[in-house]
Amino acid sequence: MFKTWGQDGIDENTFVQMREAMNIPCAVAGALMPDAHLGYGLPIGGVLALDGCVSPYGVGVDIACRMKMTVFGVGPEEAEFGNRAHFIEAIEGGTFFGVGQENDYGYDHAVLHEDWGVTEITKSLFEKGKAQLGTSGSGNHFAELGAYTHLATGQRFLALMTHSGSRGSGAAVCNYYSKIAKERCPDVALPYLELSSPEGQEYWAAMNLMGNYASANHDCIHNTIGALLGYSPIKVIENHHNFAWKETHFGKDVIVHRKGATPAGKGVQGVIPGSMGTPAYVVEGLGEATSLESASHGAGRLMSRTVAKKTFTLRDEMLKLKAANITVLSCGADEVPGVYKDIDSVMAAQTDLVRPIAKFQPLIVKMSQDGRRED
Repeated sequence: MFKTWGQDGIDENTFVQMREAMNIPCAVAGALMPDAHLGYGLPIGGVLALDGCVSPYGVGVDIACRMKMTVFGVGPEEAEFGNRAHFIEAIEGGTFFGVGQENDYGYDHAVLHEDWGVTEITKSLFEKGKAQLGTSGSGNHFAELGAYTHLATGQRFLALMTHSGSRGSGAAVCNYYSKIAKERCPDVALPYLELSSPEGQEYWAAMNLMGNYASANHDCIHNTIGALLGYSPIKVIENHHNFAWKETHFGKDVIVHRKGATPAGKGVQGVIPGSMGTPAYVVEGLGEATSLESASHGAGRLMSRTVAKKTFTLRDEMLKLKAANITVLSCGADEVPGVYKDIDSVMAAQTDLVRPIAKFQPLIVKMSQDGRRED
């Protein structure tokens, strides 16, 4: 029915949810990535191809949640072994975390000159989008400076890695069109819109605008932190992992939803993070057909945020990270390393999907302290 990678690390509720999604009338093909866990309508780590339809919950609440890594033309040694004050100031000044957080910079990015009037909902969100541009929100979003090592050559550089999406605007778009989708098909596990319908066309336009907006968020963050550091980039890698694409698979034109999954077409590069205490990997896709050319989007959670807060003491976890030479500027107990699957086990489960080409070791980490989901 659908192929699974890393099956032993995925709970039964996630399989049930994926099977239910595969049973909707327009489902064509699907796959589960090794970081999969329960989500809304479709598992995080779920990949689903639909025939002529798009599902707002199949994309996710944080539309176009995205990874970006900028590699700078300097070594990581100063950040590893020197005074970190300069690097800390750059991250603290380069983005803002928290639910509803706005920026202090008044960015004038090209995305603000796109047509936000493509739908009534995006038109109403323009001012919010402008105020939140260049911010990182909450939940599992982060900004990290660390050591980038090219696996083939051993060359090492300082790099910036960020994870965030379309903020409050993307969430509002998802909620608005998910409600319509539920009204159109109330009796299915994963509500959807026919792409040919007015509502489907509106959602598609709004989703793509939010994709551009999420990309612009990272652009502003990386440009600002790079300028504060005084370093120039020599390489940039980025990818969405909550999005839908028009693609051709098994000879059929379909809408591929990757909800917490990384595009992994042959030769396509992406970033797969672990946790604040474990490595991330820059990867190159191998174009595996049965995964719908997809891979995991990270290590994947082992437990809910509620369980994490009952399981871990933030002070103790911060002491462990400090001993590992990792400076954490802010975070919640629900984002410490122990709440995630082992990233190297996840990577070992998908060797037919991606090839690692570089490794990133976190050195300085900033996340939201509230630990809540984006709204």
